[in-house]
Amino acid sequence: MDEMLTAQSLPRRPHLVTPLPGPRAQELVQRDRSVTSPSYTRGYPLVVARGEGCSIQDVDGNVFLDFTAGIAVTATGHAHPQVVQAIQAQAAQLIHMSGTDFYYEPMVQLAEQLAKLAPFPQGAKVFFSNSGAESNEGALKLARYATGRTQIVAFLGAFHGRTFGAMSLTGSKAVQRQGFGPLLPGITHIPYGTHASLDYLEFQLFKTVLPPEELAAIVVEPIQGEGGYLVPEDGFLARIREICSRHHSLMVVDEVQSGMGRTGKLFAVEHWNVMPDIITLAKGIASGLPLGAILARPELMTWPPGSHATTFGGNPVACAAANATLQILTQGAIANAAQMGELLQEGLRKLAHRYPQLSQPRGKGLMVAVDLLDESGGFDPSLRDRAIDEAFYHGLLLIGCGKSAIRFCPPLVVDAEQIQVALEILDACFAKLLTTG
Repeated sequence: MDEMLTAQSLPRRPHLVTPLPGPRAQELVQRDRSVTSPSYTRGYPLVVARGEGCSIQDVDGNVFLDFTAGIAVTATGHAHPQVVQAIQAQAAQLIHMSGTDFYYEPMVQLAEQLAKLAPFPQGAKVFFSNSGAESNEGALKLARYATGRTQIVAFLGAFHGRTFGAMSLTGSKAVQRQGFGPLLPGITHIPYGTHASLDYLEFQLFKTVLPPEELAAIVVEPIQGEGGYLVPEDGFLARIREICSRHHSLMVVDEVQSGMGRTGKLFAVEHWNVMPDIITLAKGIASGLPLGAILARPELMTWPPGSHATTFGGNPVACAAANATLQILTQGAIANAAQMGELLQEGLRKLAHRYPQLSQPRGKGLMVAVDLLDESGGFDPSLRDRAIDEAFYHGLLLIGCGKSAIRFCPPLVVDAEQIQVALEILDACFAKLLTTG
């Protein structure tokens, strides 16, 4: 069976050959439950053996159309040949020689490319980490170091990671914080995405409990990810920029999920022509290898040797994968994300017209979501979960976010035929679960 799974190219659309989950999948799920942490959030019993492009094959030979990309990570698709070749070539030469203490070309090359592409007038300084949480931890430290201030503003619904500093910034779900206090002091959360929220910050908090002279940074996702793929009001990000500039604070933009081309631009903040001070990256940067980055205006990243470091961040193999990923993104995948995102939203709008319990789509590029609603128009997370499960049994992989949203974050190499297949599967699932208008 294992030899058969790697013998030929995978179908580009779902191909189910056993009941789900199949016998090998059932066996592995049981083995997993006996030895792994119960904190993992598995939704449905997918046991993956192989990926190729936008296709996933499970251990029983079933093929699924993947609209999760490993939670927005495999930007270039699963096992893109250029990325695989870069990984193999680098692994044959050098796997590890900590970039904190030594030098090697893949790391320098990647930093040069990111510094060139960063939306800062004088380029950027780059620090490499292993993940989004580590990038946000480092950005938090850098903001306090560069400003000499301690107070941070973050947003309700935000997700920045699960380590203590990142978790202190996070305001997504109570379960992510419950039982782990006390968390990092000096962080204030306000509602996301509206001018009313920024009015509250400026005209209430700044005048009562949060002196702006003590504000180190405002940390914001240009489009909220875990919080529901929420797009802010026009002018929201520009106003944060103005507030930070006026009070000599830093604007820290978390592009861990929205960056690396997912929204049809390399950085989502570019949709609003706003220049932040610090950008954090991870997820799609290396097509599946663990890598994150902090990009900062050069005059900010002046911390001395030893003040912040990492053993594995900027690993040579991960950097080689990221260099290949950037080439693929800039040579067509980002443009494809913009085009396919429009096609996806057009199809979802038609489904929303047919099914009143489906909201209108929102998002940019291939960072798109719809909510599932109850008959009174309120959020219905149970219905959302049933729709995702139903899609799995039809061969389409989806995940949720926010209160009752299905998020669509396929690899950026998805094509029009695969978008259409996904829409047809959704139509079949909704026809079973929802009432038509």
